[in-house]
Amino acid sequence: MKQTYFLVILFFSVFSFSQNIRFEGVVQDSNKAPLEMANVMAMNQGTKTMDAYAITNDKGKFFLNLKPNSTYSIKLSYLGMQNKEITITTENKNITQNITMESGGIDLEGVEIVREMPVSIKGDTIVYNSDSFKNGTERKLEDVLKKLPGVEVNADGEVEVEGKKVSKLMVEGKDFFDGDTKLGVKNIPADAVDKVQVLRNYNENSVLKGVENNQDNVAMNIKLKEGKKNFWFGDVTAGIGVADTLSHYNINPKLFYYNPKYSINVITNFNNIGELPLTFQDYFKFTGGFKNMMAKGGSSFNVSTNDLGISLLRNDRAKEIETNFGATNFSYNPTKSLTLSGFAILSSSTTDLETKTKTNYLDPNSSAIASTENKNELAHQKNNFGLFKLSSSYKPNTNFQFDYDILSKLSNQTENNSLLRETVINTTSNSENIYTTKKQQPVSVNQNVGMYYTASEKSVFAFEMQHLYQNEDPFYNANLQTQPFNLIGYISGQNRNDITQKRMVQTNKIDAKLDYYYMVTPKSNINITLGNTYSHQNFDSSIYQILDNGTTNNLTDVTNTNDVTYNFNDAFVGFHYKVLHGKFTFTPGVSLHTFSLNNQQLGTDYKQSFTKVLPDFYALYQIKKSESLTYNFAITNNFTDINKLAEGFVLNNYNSLSKGNRTLENALAQSHTLRYFKYNMFNFENIYAAATYTRTVDAVKSRFLFNGVNQFSSAINSAFADQSFSVYGGYGRSFFKYYKASFNTNMMWSKYNNIQFNPSTASDIAITNESFTQSYGIKLSTNFKKLPNIELGYDYDINDYQSTRFYTDKPSVKIDYFFLKSFSFVSEYEFYHYYNNDRTTENEYDFLSASLIFQKTKDSHWEYKVSGTNLLNTTSLNDDSFNQNIVRTSQYRVQPRYIIFSLKYNL
Repeated sequence: MKQTYFLVILFFSVFSFSQNIRFEGVVQDSNKAPLEMANVMAMNQGTKTMDAYAITNDKGKFFLNLKPNSTYSIKLSYLGMQNKEITITTENKNITQNITMESGGIDLEGVEIVREMPVSIKGDTIVYNSDSFKNGTERKLEDVLKKLPGVEVNADGEVEVEGKKVSKLMVEGKDFFDGDTKLGVKNIPADAVDKVQVLRNYNENSVLKGVENNQDNVAMNIKLKEGKKNFWFGDVTAGIGVADTLSHYNINPKLFYYNPKYSINVITNFNNIGELPLTFQDYFKFTGGFKNMMAKGGSSFNVSTNDLGISLLRNDRAKEIETNFGATNFSYNPTKSLTLSGFAILSSSTTDLETKTKTNYLDPNSSAIASTENKNELAHQKNNFGLFKLSSSYKPNTNFQFDYDILSKLSNQTENNSLLRETVINTTSNSENIYTTKKQQPVSVNQNVGMYYTASEKSVFAFEMQHLYQNEDPFYNANLQTQPFNLIGYISGQNRNDITQKRMVQTNKIDAKLDYYYMVTPKSNINITLGNTYSHQNFDSSIYQILDNGTTNNLTDVTNTNDVTYNFNDAFVGFHYKVLHGKFTFTPGVSLHTFSLNNQQLGTDYKQSFTKVLPDFYALYQIKKSESLTYNFAITNNFTDINKLAEGFVLNNYNSLSKGNRTLENALAQSHTLRYFKYNMFNFENIYAAATYTRTVDAVKSRFLFNGVNQFSSAINSAFADQSFSVYGGYGRSFFKYYKASFNTNMMWSKYNNIQFNPSTASDIAITNESFTQSYGIKLSTNFKKLPNIELGYDYDINDYQSTRFYTDKPSVKIDYFFLKSFSFVSEYEFYHYYNNDRTTENEYDFLSASLIFQKTKDSHWEYKVSGTNLLNTTSLNDDSFNQNIVRTSQYRVQPRYIIFSLKYNL
């Protein structure tokens, strides 16, 4: 396979070299000084089209690949220089020529040169002219972004530029569903996109720009075509089709409106073909633009979620899935100084899952397999969720800004499972049918207030406060043939063992801080921070048993119930000094914390109070304008929330019981991160890499007992340090105008420690487990205007845990072709080969999808489409997971082949 990709790349390279000649040189001023970031464009005078473009590097160099035996007009522009145009005629040999530009203002023609450039740079902003990269098959923003140099879009709709995740997506400078990029890249019509602006070193608060380190912040703004402004645009799609004997449908209206004063976006989707505009994974990670305002504080108090383990990892590839989705987003400027914005998202889905799982439980002494559990499971889910956000920003002048945001998240989930479990210990196996029910209706409301004031040229004040209210009510019921646990008060001897737990967890958390920035010199500033984190949590739970005669047996012993109150407070003062020296930026810092903790349960209080000094350090080496090296160091106090402190039993699953530990202490984590990135506009080369080492002492871990069937665990502070080391990186390059290649890798080594109780010796056994995961990917794509385009990819994954290793080979190919000025054909193929360290194939499957679209002209309102998904009728997929105790592999059914005939009307 690898040799095949090498030959393909070699073929394209040789083909390109054989078809073009190279025009290169240096752009300089009248004093012979090189001009970096000058725009150079070659217009073919015969075809009246742009054949090549370039941006000069730090030495003023450029090169263009041109057609032989052609006449070109070479246009140049540079800020502060007069635009220039020269004419050259190519033959069959390379040309070298330096070009001198004269100083002077830029006239309108110079501006137009920049506008026509496929890529241009202005300060921290990269501007892509989308039409330069389109070939006619694009239907949504995602299709455009994937063709831009240095831009990547993953399957979840997350956008990365120069290896950094885009945190905010805007359209015409207005937030588009703040906190998520997926809805934008999957729904904004490609034909509406004029420019794509990448905003590096982004800070949406102009008052703080320059005093904070924003090198890792990236935003993206979409500029619309003129015909899309002040008019409604979008499309309405309706489709129907068949899969086996079931009728399938897809209804997908999308409407957008933008003018300078307000904007409205409406996205809806009703289907049973597995399309999820927003999954439950997206729901849980949807931030709404809220940031971790205490990131510099040095301590971490993370509120965990009680999600019951409801299956969230199947995305659109389930046995059956039906979705109803609606979302709207608005932005309104009643005055120049006031902006109001917000969104509402509602989703309802019904999902059927069929899963086969093999779980190997490891022996703590040898890491050999102690027992095996095989499960055949059927699950039926109903998921409803809502997301609502309202934001306001008041900025009467450049010296003051006031922000207020409120984000509410609501959901209602149920899951009914029916499974056949087989447990194998040595050579003995036992089977039984188990039925479970999971329900939860969590609610969270997050509010943010920010005030920012520039008192003078040297003084800046910033006050920020966030309040989180979270209420969770997980309900779990299991009905088994065998008695799962020996709980006090449990009545044995029943034909079926029906056990239920109700929980109620409520959180109120307030973060507040005041920052003062003083500009010591134009290149240095002092930052003093006063901050406080306060959290109040309640945890209540009870377990009861339903007997064979239908009566209820409440397990009221204190070991089976929880009534816990937990208060946490962290008051701190921080000091940071930022200084720029040449190409270097240094920001050393330290914070002094006073912690106060108190948990009330079992009729008593347990209190902790202590003080901690926590240092941090940031360094930036700006090698060139688009090349940098950064280093981050921090020591962080990590605190658990109430879920790990509650000492009554918690029913995690039909075979898993856990309890907390009220005497837990905080963990202390030390982290080092080194990042490098380089973006070279001269040859459109993109390089990024990062390495992170983390060492955690006193980590909150589990002390567990496993009898081959059921597991019991309790929380402890580990006496041994956990360690992890991760490396990721990527290389991408666009070359010869029509080709884009990339390579990426991600590796992580981790070493964890746990304690397992050995009942045969009545003693604890210290367990040290190591894992090493590796992921490699390579991709090559073309972007021709009049020829078929191909994208070749190959991913190779290795999951190595102790003596168990799994491999995944995943070659893929995508073809898209715009032909006869009216037809668009797109097809994607993926092949998965999943095998273990004995090279035994665990599963092998592939996916093929294809679509054909007819649109008479690009201005026609009607589109006709026939599409097919899972054309090879693959029945199941694989995934695997592991931790200190288990190695698990799963195989789950997916939707069958279906063909959809759809009609779309473009507004």
